[in-house]
Amino acid sequence: MRKHIAILLVALLTFFSCKKETKKESEKLQIVTTTTMITDLVKNIGKDLISVEGLMGSGVDPHLYKASEGDVSKLVNADAVFYNGLHLEGKLVEVFEKMGTQNIKTVALGEILDKSKLIGSDYFASNYDPHIWFSIDNWKQVTSFTIKKLIELDPKNAEAFEINGQEYLEQLDKLSQTIKKVVDSLPEEKRILVTAHDAFSYFGKAYKFNVVGLQGLSTTTEAGVQDVQKLANFIIENKLKAIFIESSVPKRTIEALQAAVKSKNHDVTIGGTLYSDALGTKGTVEGTYIGMFEHNVNTIVNALK
Repeated sequence: MRKHIAILLVALLTFFSCKKETKKESEKLQIVTTTTMITDLVKNIGKDLISVEGLMGSGVDPHLYKASEGDVSKLVNADAVFYNGLHLEGKLVEVFEKMGTQNIKTVALGEILDKSKLIGSDYFASNYDPHIWFSIDNWKQVTSFTIKKLIELDPKNAEAFEINGQEYLEQLDKLSQTIKKVVDSLPEEKRILVTAHDAFSYFGKAYKFNVVGLQGLSTTTEAGVQDVQKLANFIIENKLKAIFIESSVPKRTIEALQAAVKSKNHDVTIGGTLYSDALGTKGTVEGTYIGMFEHNVNTIVNALK
């Protein structure tokens, strides 16, 4: 991992030293984003006034993502890079920090949130759970901050960014109301969510779910036999009807958990696929933040009822 980062940094610094400032006033702002959630957000605010390129696609795990040679060109030609921060993009953090000392502006969206509202974590170097998008309130704050940053980068389009951003904030308000209504249909005693890794703590805090992830907060850790057996016993004790796989995590871990539960004469189904660290396929409803959130909640509630 360290060797890969060193090679990437050398490539970036080489490109930076050769880069010429030829950008014309009429050219669109070039934004590079990391996760699909951030790509969707920036596109909703900038629309056709800016050019947005996302490094990560559907089903990509940001915890494990390694930048490719093609990413180097995108990063070098960007006017700004928007990323989650809080060490979500673990293998890219050092790269972004180095870029901050060059001519490329880097924006860590998660870092602007009130630390007292974040969920603590001993695992990440930031000491906070980085899955901030599963709180709609968090995402609204991130949206407002993104509007501000885009205006700073491209003042001539400030009015359009403000209008687009306010429209999107209104959509997030509607989403919040929709999600609450669906969740309220599920009794609190049935709000136990078991997934491949613990990405849903902010969701659990917002909607009173007991969230248990087999692999913990990061997919860089592997679940052991004892972890599987312990969670299998938890499922049986709580008489859970369903557990869930995630689109960005291999399903074998949850299938192993299901097999362990069944070996103890308890039947538990796989309730469906949730989108955790990445949105669904581009061009689908689940390929948007709002569509992803609605899909997840409907899948969870329907399976646990």
